[in-house]
Amino acid sequence: MSQEGDGSDEGGGRDEPRGFEGVAPDGWPVPLRGVTESVVTTLGPNGRWNVAALGLHAPETDADGEPDSPVIARTYGRTRTWRNFEERGGGVVQFTVDPRTFVDAALTVREAGDPVLPSADAWVEVDAEEVAAETDGDTTIRTWELSPVDSAVVSERVPTVNRGFGAVVDATVAASRLDVPAFDTGELLDRLRYFADVVDRCGGPAEREAFARIDEATGWRERADEA
Repeated sequence: MSQEGDGSDEGGGRDEPRGFEGVAPDGWPVPLRGVTESVVTTLGPNGRWNVAALGLHAPETDADGEPDSPVIARTYGRTRTWRNFEERGGGVVQFTVDPRTFVDAALTVREAGDPVLPSADAWVEVDAEEVAAETDGDTTIRTWELSPVDSAVVSERVPTVNRGFGAVVDATVAASRLDVPAFDTGELLDRLRYFADVVDRCGGPAEREAFARIDEATGWRERADEA
């Protein structure tokens, strides 16, 4: 095997740009950067774990690149995640690259018997403390500080880039905003058409199955045909 890229001082190696790997807060199983998409399970009053999407805001960093603020997340309105955070004080955040898990978490009511999903590559049990709340129209937006309790890495992978996966994640955001008065339905449908095309051209079987679940959960294609 060629040794040209062995990371020697002769120029073969590459230094990753600062911040490329994100911030690795103490107690978290993976680095975070920007808003990291995750799935959270929270224990409901029926004794089952509700599954929902949750965006994790990476901590701010000091001059040395070390985290100097907590990981935060936000809930919008009277969701099951809000209720369970309020009543149970936390949940289990997990990281997955399965687009079908994201769609189910974001657009359907899904419950599980166990807190860690089969598709999770890593998980972290967190305490959730509400630290702020604001109102946007009729919606209360609550900010939660997440503190790790326990964590584990289940599976390590070499990451690959698939535009279809990114399109599925963005499509779940657009689809979740349909019928929300603050967003233009026509623009959202246009975005969904675009993401559907990306998945069709660039996605694999998992991405196509995930997008089919978006179709089923929202009926957006029928609405787009009528627009």
